[in-house]
Amino acid sequence: MPGHETCRIVSLDSGWRLEGVAVLTAGHNACRLDYAIDCDTRWMTSAARVTGWVGDRTIDVALKRDEHSRWLLNGQRCPVTDGCIDIDLNFSPSTNLLPIRRLNLELGSSAVVRAAWLRFPDFTLEPLEQSYARVDDQVYRYESAGGRFTAHVSVDETGLVIDYGEIWSREAGA
Repeated sequence: MPGHETCRIVSLDSGWRLEGVAVLTAGHNACRLDYAIDCDTRWMTSAARVTGWVGDRTIDVALKRDEHSRWLLNGQRCPVTDGCIDIDLNFSPSTNLLPIRRLNLELGSSAVVRAAWLRFPDFTLEPLEQSYARVDDQVYRYESAGGRFTAHVSVDETGLVIDYGEIWSREAGA
């Protein structure tokens, strides 16, 4: 998906917020998606919101995770994602920051997580098993879909993605 994204990490009294905007194309449709993801002090997702448009379709998605890791999608329970801690926005590599910060893996360590994956462009929510292995100070080997998708993810000192395999790279000077 060709496009651009910008995001930032905001410190809150109750934890953290990852907020940003992605401007991209999906098929022949121009898209603008604003997002905000709230996390507690341990980087566990508590809520997320995605608004904007895809072509002439208006997008307004509200996600909430309760203390038992049960998810609501626009107020409706989504039991298939029970137990997921992280949100993964299919249109953005920035959400890799969430498990990277939460796991705080030592060099050579790895972990498997289940994320609530917000698919793009249909905005359905489903579980996605992912694994992260820290292979260098700022490089992780990422796998999902049972190993069918793999990528090396390099991050900056905050955990924001610099390169996501061959499919996404931060622009110079960003």
